[in-house]
Amino acid sequence: MTLKQAVEQRIEQLKGLLNKASYAYYVVSAPIMEDATYDGLYRELEGLEQQYPHLISPDSPTQRIGESPVLGFTATQHSIALYSLDNIFNLEELKTWENRWRKLINPVEPVFYVGELKIDGSAIALTYINGVLEKGVTRGDGITGEDITQNIKTIHSIPLKLNWGRPPEKVEIRGEAFLPRSEFIRINQERDQKFANPRNAVSGTLRQLDSKIVAQRHLSFFAYTLHTQDQPQSQWQCLHLLEQIGFLVNPHRVLASSLTEIKSYYQQWQSQRNNLDYLTDGVVVKLDSVTLQESLGFTQKSPRWSVALKYPAQEASTLVKDIIVNVGRTGVVTPMALVEPVHLAGTIVQRATLHNQARIKELDIRIGDTVVIRKAGEIIPEIVNVLLNLRPPEGIDSYSMPTQCPQCGSLLYKSQADAAIRCLNSACPAIIKGQILHWASRDALDISGLGEKIIEALLKAKLINSVADLYKMEVQQVVELERMGKKSAEKLIQAINGSKGQPWYRILYGLGIGRIGKANAKLLSQHFSSSQQMTQAGLDQFEAIHGIGTEVAHTLITWFKNPGNQELLRQLHDSGLNTENPTIDSGHIGGLFSGKTFVLTGTLPTLSREQAKVFIENHGGRVVDSISSKTDYLLVGENPGSKLVKAHNLGIAILNQGELLQMAEG
Repeated sequence: MTLKQAVEQRIEQLKGLLNKASYAYYVVSAPIMEDATYDGLYRELEGLEQQYPHLISPDSPTQRIGESPVLGFTATQHSIALYSLDNIFNLEELKTWENRWRKLINPVEPVFYVGELKIDGSAIALTYINGVLEKGVTRGDGITGEDITQNIKTIHSIPLKLNWGRPPEKVEIRGEAFLPRSEFIRINQERDQKFANPRNAVSGTLRQLDSKIVAQRHLSFFAYTLHTQDQPQSQWQCLHLLEQIGFLVNPHRVLASSLTEIKSYYQQWQSQRNNLDYLTDGVVVKLDSVTLQESLGFTQKSPRWSVALKYPAQEASTLVKDIIVNVGRTGVVTPMALVEPVHLAGTIVQRATLHNQARIKELDIRIGDTVVIRKAGEIIPEIVNVLLNLRPPEGIDSYSMPTQCPQCGSLLYKSQADAAIRCLNSACPAIIKGQILHWASRDALDISGLGEKIIEALLKAKLINSVADLYKMEVQQVVELERMGKKSAEKLIQAINGSKGQPWYRILYGLGIGRIGKANAKLLSQHFSSSQQMTQAGLDQFEAIHGIGTEVAHTLITWFKNPGNQELLRQLHDSGLNTENPTIDSGHIGGLFSGKTFVLTGTLPTLSREQAKVFIENHGGRVVDSISSKTDYLLVGENPGSKLVKAHNLGIAILNQGELLQMAEG
């Protein structure tokens, strides 16, 4: 055996032993060696890698902490979208959820559920290539997150290399990074500026540019979802496989044959959760069968086959000072209670939603009542009930919703479909103000300085009546507004004109189309290169996009077929806004790769796998993980896997990166 072979063999032995020891300590809590022994072996490995740096590999324990801080994080698109879960807040709603999915599909075989504790942390997506950790990304908006791989490597319960003899070429893992309570207490004792709660601490830690700081905070990670070729067809089996390949999986889970068992599980942990060393704010209920999951699919934002059953939120009592109504950008009139300020779940609450007239009647809430208030989903304050024994003895009048819009005086309309009360006057100042506020918001056109007060002044002066009018204003017109100097007017016009450079997906979100949030807007912009394409698209073209359901598709068709909306888009285009995506030649409807299916293998010279995938999709193609007779092209880089042999056997065309780029150029 040569010296080189001996060194390589010793390094592999040390990596294997140290990774095994790390798994035993951090995942199964059953140490197999003393700390001093581990440290000695670690130093030996470190010394060999310093002497032979070309032998350092990504799965080495020495690579968990970066040598120097990164300059920033790169936005990365998820290959599989991270959907959020719908929340429910009591056991009755659990049955309603079951009835809802059974209306869509009624399986003949017995149905099983998996109950898992809902960890209060930060969702993370991991990608393993040939068994080695390649990438760790934050959830972000579910479509795009930030690449924080260097920070992810500091979490010892995340394996750098899967304990999988012959791993699939690509494995995607989803899970939750969290901070144990004990670590949260320790960190806050050492800090002058305290973290509000462990969840905030995790979020802030993962976005540290220096991975050494991340390592000092001892984050942990529970894995809960597995995506790969030929994976188990049961969530329960997937959890077992995750444990086998080296992940920490929450042990407090249950396989249930009925919702009755899920309810018992929920009630058990409602009382016991405070004994855990991490925060959990509810339980996640999933259909165990992956086949059923795939059949049910997703709504625009959530899986139909899973739901989060939350524990009761923190509550407090306060006094209702007044009840007002807000008119939103869609015309929906929402009652709101103004209350005496009260401290609730880390914030001062001064107003709470009352949802609608039916909710007011159900609560019998009146101005002057003492009420119990909580944060629904720990975000939106709402009134739970009225303390009738504290109502003034002289009595107070009942409250009724107005019959006329408080902003424009138009008669309000009550929808039979959703019981919402609406102002149908498209010229209502409140609706126009709401639309423009949404247009100017940070996630839409991000127009600095265009706040509520300025918009109200512009509407009052009749300078604007739609978002398109913003781009017709001149400095001199704005200067004439009350309390508006020339410099401020110039800055505002400059910010408005600067928003013309925003990409197509932001404009699509800014239009405020019903059911189109940030994630859906980004998704649609990747499939349709322009507003004109969306105007011409049919129902089947919208529904063909993974994540766009029938309801969303109908909403899009209705909006884009409306002549008034088409005129708005024309005006925006004429004003110089990007109502098309320049990175897509023809979108998925007739691109250069339209109708073609690609599979990737190996390492490309200059493109990452994600960049190659986006490039192909932006030219109309589709990228899948596994080769079949229906595959059109195999894109090959260095060190290809078994897919290359299979492609040869099936007679599939094989391309390198250069040939792919030449094809794209026509």
